[in-house]
Amino acid sequence: MKVIGVAGFKNAGKTTLVEKLVQHLTAEGYRVSTVKHAHHSFDIDHEGRDSFRHRKAGASEVAVISRERTAIIHELRGEAEPTLEEVLSNLKPCDLVIVEGYKRDTHDKIEVRNLALDHPELAGDDPTVIAIAATGAIAKTPVPVFDRDDVASLATFIVSHLKL
Repeated sequence: MKVIGVAGFKNAGKTTLVEKLVQHLTAEGYRVSTVKHAHHSFDIDHEGRDSFRHRKAGASEVAVISRERTAIIHELRGEAEPTLEEVLSNLKPCDLVIVEGYKRDTHDKIEVRNLALDHPELAGDDPTVIAIAATGAIAKTPVPVFDRDDVASLATFIVSHLKL
């Protein structure tokens, strides 16, 4: 399974870039999956829903199945958060997995930079950063720099780099 990360700091534009890459690559015929790491708690079901009630009653896992989609909610209940490798091993086969977050893991990554924000740089210090998608030009970088909105060029780079 081929994996590329999209990493950066808050409000850099990571989610928008992932969304555009998925749209572009799937339009080119690639089967793409995504993994999003959240640093905060989240919920995909809500109070009053049957799945919510099952989970609150103590179920370790709740599967919700319909004609359109499936979801399995696993309550950690004190267990360690799964590693990226564990998450990837549970995905169905695809051409590419785009990972948002996990910026300290060892997979190759595209750093997303909003130059209007004063965030630390990842490229240079992190050898897994293979390119930068930025809101403007950046001088003297150890990796190629793409305009954050030039999704076609960035997708071509990813396809070439990962030999998709």
